[in-house]
Amino acid sequence: MTDETTWLADRQSIAFGGYHVVLARGLDTQELAKRLAATLLYPGEHIVVPVGDHTGDSLLELMDENYGDYFDGVGLRLGSVGDWTYAVTYGGWQGEFGSMAPVSSDGGHVCLLEYEEENGKPVPPQFGYFHDGRLLAAFNLHLDGSWGYERVEGDPATAPRLEEQLTAAGLPDPERNRREIHRAALGVVGEFFGFSLPKAPIVSGLLPAVLLEPA
Repeated sequence: MTDETTWLADRQSIAFGGYHVVLARGLDTQELAKRLAATLLYPGEHIVVPVGDHTGDSLLELMDENYGDYFDGVGLRLGSVGDWTYAVTYGGWQGEFGSMAPVSSDGGHVCLLEYEEENGKPVPPQFGYFHDGRLLAAFNLHLDGSWGYERVEGDPATAPRLEEQLTAAGLPDPERNRREIHRAALGVVGEFFGFSLPKAPIVSGLLPAVLLEPA
């Protein structure tokens, strides 16, 4: 399993209220940020505004100063690992992004990892993988059959193979707690699709940050 992905299950509130992380291959960080801005469901067009290097806490402090409450805006911290770039989302991101399929257009590979940890419904953590505008695989990482996911959905050449890997890892397993299942599922998808997410820069380091603001 890819340990550099599974830590998300142990520190779910990297951006308060859960996490929303997008990884991309074939897009640099600026293009990734621009495409994410274009998927925002807020009214009107949005642009990417660089605000320097920040920790997660300092970006939220800046957003508090700018908006009165960080929840009234959306910010990203950007980085790269290997041939993947990533964007970690801060602020009021819950339910504010559209499909990631357009982000993967023109041959891009895009992975969405999302968990609305404090949603009272509750919402399980979600995974989606997109390539060239198409969904290849999606499922909820609790593997509990909720929220419309009875199994891995997506491309018939990809989704069944991923499901086989989850089965080989002993998932789903109703005897294990959800955090353990969450962690194991993250490890499977990281290994299957060949991505990782470095913990230290995201949790405690400085990364280039941007705000997604109305044009």
